[in-house]
Amino acid sequence: MRTKPATPRRAAPLDDPVDDPDRLARLVVVGASWGGLHAISTIVSALPPTFAAPVLVVQHRGRDAAGLLADLLQDVTPLRVIDAEDKEPLLGGHVYVAPPDYHVLVDDEHLALSTDAAVKYSRPSIDVALAAAADAFADRAIGVVLTGANDDGARGLRRIVDRGGWAVVQAPETAEVRTMPDAALRAVREAGARRYVVAPLDRIAMELMALVDTGAPAAASAPGGTVS
Repeated sequence: MRTKPATPRRAAPLDDPVDDPDRLARLVVVGASWGGLHAISTIVSALPPTFAAPVLVVQHRGRDAAGLLADLLQDVTPLRVIDAEDKEPLLGGHVYVAPPDYHVLVDDEHLALSTDAAVKYSRPSIDVALAAAADAFADRAIGVVLTGANDDGARGLRRIVDRGGWAVVQAPETAEVRTMPDAALRAVREAGARRYVVAPLDRIAMELMALVDTGAPAAASAPGGTVS
């Protein structure tokens, strides 16, 4: 039986150095809704087995879909794909799938599950996961918002850039449903953020590899700009 976790710890200030060699350099959180299976599969299938950061996937889905998404993603990626569990340690080279009907939080370098009320009619909520990642990882967090039919993820992505992390938004014209990436893009632009990239679906994996490896977008990308 999964239990509601304690409140995640407060993250260190943005200017604190990451001087622990065992500390994760980055965390990637990917949020999607309508059309998400294709979008997420496209990204994780293009990530190499050496991808150093853990990836947390938050996909809106029904309560009876436990295990299915992880199995489908495992078929297309060399990374290890598992359903997120309470107190699960975050490890590089792993994809953690938010289970149906639970919010996923980040407590230091572990995951935590919550049965708090749905947010925007969703549990798991993309906003909740992104905000928790921002608080725990600060400028080491990378948030990704993909296709979807509501604005879940916009507030959480704003939290990511406010804490100094990077936002990656699927180019709305490449999304099956553009409502969610449009809302996310408005949110980061209204924040005056420069640490964001808008990329077509087939270029997002390249951007994530660059951000995880170097802390900057791919050479062809301009911060706060669009990758064509």
